[in-house]
Formats: sequence, C-alpha cells, structure tokens
Amino acid sequence: MSFLKTVKEHYPNALTTEDTVNKLLDIIESNYGLKPNQLMHADSLCCDDVNAIQYPPRAYEMLGPFKLGGLDGYPFAGITGMGAFAHHVPEDGAIVIFYAPHIGVTKEGKIGEINRYGQSQNSSCCGAAKAGLSKLQNNKIVKGAITDLDYQMNTIEQILLEQKARILSSEIPIKEATEVIYEAIDKQIDVLVSKTNYPCKHLFQIGAVFINGDRDMGSFCSYKRFEYINLETNKRTDLMSNFS
Repeated sequence: MSFLKTVKEHYPNALTTEDTVNKLLDIIESNYGLKPNQLMHADSLCCDDVNAIQYPPRAYEMLGPFKLGGLDGYPFAGITGMGAFAHHVPEDGAIVIFYAPHIGVTKEGKIGEINRYGQSQNSSCCGAAKAGLSKLQNNKIVKGAITDLDYQMNTIEQILLEQKARILSSEIPIKEATEVIYEAIDKQIDVLVSKTNYPCKHLFQIGAVFINGDRDMGSFCSYKRFEYINLETNKRTDLMSNFS
C-alpha cells in the first residue's frame, strides 16, 4: 500500500489501524482465550474529530470505548475516570487500555498536518501539539502557568516546556514533541493503573502513536508498548514481539 509506505518513512513499524486492531484481538484471543465481547476497552486519544472519523470499526467489537483522553490524548479523566471505567469490566473479562498522541502525515509525506474532509487546504494535526510547539519556539510558555480557562492546553504546554532543548534541537520538532507527549501519557497511565483496583484478572496496556492520514488515506498506528499484566500475580508480559 503506497500510503503505508509513506507513513513508514516516519514510523517504520506502522500498520493500518485496521491491521493493528485485528492483530491485537487475535493475540488476546489466541494467547488468553478472551473474545472481543469480554474486553472492556478504554482509550486515551485526542478529542480531535479526525480520530473519531478514522477510528477502526472492529474496535467497537470490544465493550466501550470509555474515553480517558483530552487534548492530544493526555488522560485528563484522571483517577476518577479510570476508577469509573474499572467498574464496567465483565467479571470474566479483561481490561484493554489504549493510549496515544496523534500526528498527521500527508500523502506527500509531510508530517504534522493533514487534508481534512471538505477542506481544500491542509490543517494542523495535532493542532494542540503544533500550537504548543509554536509557543515553545517563540518563548511564550511560562513555567507553571496553568489556568482554569485552558487547563488542558496549558498542561500540554508545560509537558513540552520540560523538554524544550530536546524538542527544539531535533530534526523534526513536531515529531519530537509528539514523542515527548507520548512519554508523558505513558507515565501518567502507569500511575493511574497502579492506583486503580480492577475486578478482573487480565489487563492489556497498549501505547502507540496514532497517525492520521489525509481524508482518502485512513489512519495508521505505530505501537510502542503492548504489555499484559496478570492482576492476580502482578506479573507483566511484554507482547510486542508477538505483534511484529
């Protein structure tokens, strides 16, 4: 597929979202005997409408998704959201938590933007990440400045500010900013999981970068973490090798 080849120039292990979901569900069923209707699914993705438009249909075979994420996928639902979600899992089922910042890649290979439905010009993707990056580049982020009026955006800004030198010295700043945001999301999800009681045995934790293409490209996914946690023993199993 030519579009996938373009995306792989930036994310070599990327697959279409359809293929990633198919693989995910196949691995869970073959290794753990769990069918999609036993899986309580939460995602922490950006509230950008393109993610809803490009969300893989087969993901809806799972229960949910419960929405943990706000701007660029940071889990703003917090411990209350994670706790509420935990109470929805079937007793004989499993938890599936998928989290990812998102970034656009056009069919020409330009990163950080896409051509959206009904628009003749490209627009930013993720818009929040690009806005935060612009403020970072222009020294307009004030350390510790988080307001009630724009809490989520201000939080993204503070995440970027902590890694200012790393981001601005990178070859592709928007890609590096997305990596920084991923790391912050991954760390926060770990904290939320550690502080939540789940009434089941199985938990699957999947971290990735969600890649939006132009309106006729669909979407793609680059997995960075795929881990199984046995909640009875706390044993963790890395499943990334199964996914490659």
